[in-house]
Amino acid sequence: MTHGGEFENRIEHDFSVNVNPVKTPGSVLSAMRNALECVDQYPQIHSGELVSALAKVLNAEEKNILVGNGSSELFPAVVNAFPPCKILIPVPSFYGYEYAACSKKNDVRVMKLEISEEYAITKRFTDSLKNELAGGYRLLFLANPNNPTGKIIPPELLADILEFCKTQEITVVLDECFYEFTGEKDSMFHHIKEYPNLIVISSFTKTFSIPAVRLGYLASGNEEYVNRIRRQLPEWNVSGIAQAAGLACLKHPEHMVISEKQIRYERDFLMKGIRELGIKVFDSDANFLLLYTERPLYEELLKCGIGIRDASNFRGLGKGYYRIAVKSREENVILLNALRKIFGNSVNNMQ
Repeated sequence: MTHGGEFENRIEHDFSVNVNPVKTPGSVLSAMRNALECVDQYPQIHSGELVSALAKVLNAEEKNILVGNGSSELFPAVVNAFPPCKILIPVPSFYGYEYAACSKKNDVRVMKLEISEEYAITKRFTDSLKNELAGGYRLLFLANPNNPTGKIIPPELLADILEFCKTQEITVVLDECFYEFTGEKDSMFHHIKEYPNLIVISSFTKTFSIPAVRLGYLASGNEEYVNRIRRQLPEWNVSGIAQAAGLACLKHPEHMVISEKQIRYERDFLMKGIRELGIKVFDSDANFLLLYTERPLYEELLKCGIGIRDASNFRGLGKGYYRIAVKSREENVILLNALRKIFGNSVNNMQ
């Protein structure tokens, strides 16, 4: 599975990595530089200070929170905290869930979202999902919003799924790594006490545009779950530099308020410009867009020095699907101008 940001040739504009286009606060960068003064010391073994700060922000107890070396460390830790079991993943979605689920002898199944429903979780899909889950599943992975579609799960449907899974003793692993980009306010981090079968995961990577730092976190109202997951993580799994970055990020709640407004404005600008070219664009609530075209868009944009994510290898999609990040106005204009040169007045047959 190819990840965004991986190119053999040099590019000038990378639309494949969907991090925040708004500049990282200077104090976050300074905190990391200052942390270098302590490289001769071990970091806090369980990131205690950061966990305490997160608990205040999430209105949760410290015992219900874990910090990891990116969300990519936490997904396998969750899976390994349970004995081999039957796991369900709606697709298309982030490959990291399947990668984690297949790390040991689990029975991993997928359930396809429908193109006719724009790959969204609908009432029809929710009913079908519950029917499938009644067949002895132990874990369900969900993303809110989903990647690569960018669609949020309607709150009433998410509540329906969580309630059903609670009655069936199915653990729901909910990925909220892009939730703050949506402008929605009712994060499930605030509802972990209502659902002891829920584990919520997020990270600072995308929101503060620090993918090199590797810093994620999870919360669950089920203390037993948290203790079991902790035992799957190595000691000192989060560096002192990453812990310092997280503490600094939490001091900037305004960063995502500003970012969400800018991204929403730029997302609408990009969608309008792309649709005018006749390219199929799926509605998105996040900081990225899923496109479809029969043109070899990945290769053609590379010739223009622009990198995008070829989404053909997302399970449930296929050839012709691409994901692009929403970036600054200057870069978005560069992308649209490149697309206009490629497409001219041609019309895509999926529009």
